[in-house]
Amino acid sequence: MGKAVDPALRQLLKRGGDFDPLTGLDLMSAAAKEHGLAWCVADCDKARSRSAVFRAIVKAVDYPQFFGSDFDGLFDCLRDTLQDQKDGGLVLVLDKLHSEDPAIVMDGHQFLQVLNDTVSYARENGLVFIYGIHHAGKHDDAKPGVVRNWSDEPS
Repeated sequence: MGKAVDPALRQLLKRGGDFDPLTGLDLMSAAAKEHGLAWCVADCDKARSRSAVFRAIVKAVDYPQFFGSDFDGLFDCLRDTLQDQKDGGLVLVLDKLHSEDPAIVMDGHQFLQVLNDTVSYARENGLVFIYGIHHAGKHDDAKPGVVRNWSDEPS
């Protein structure tokens, strides 16, 4: 990366915050690796509820237990994962989050609040937390008589 680092990226790597994975994924990945930050990608493509998004995050950060759909539990998960990082931080990418699904829209503000609280917690403790949300719109509506399983391949 060297001396030609974008000032906004340098600030993000120092203070934490959010980034746009659609435009800055490769650059952020390289910068995170160079700065020794853990890189976690939560596959949210099949998540249709808050609980399913939380399960994707738990899997991505390799958290030892699932905490249900409690926002305090999400904060605890992210805080504990940050504390486990020896090199000072974590980048979490929420890949293909269907942020326009009704169940997810309903919790959007609270969800962002927890992510931003985690950024503040990290900063207060000499760590870095960076997150990026790849918004994927809304899932297709369910079709009557068609049962979708989590393991079904997209049609």
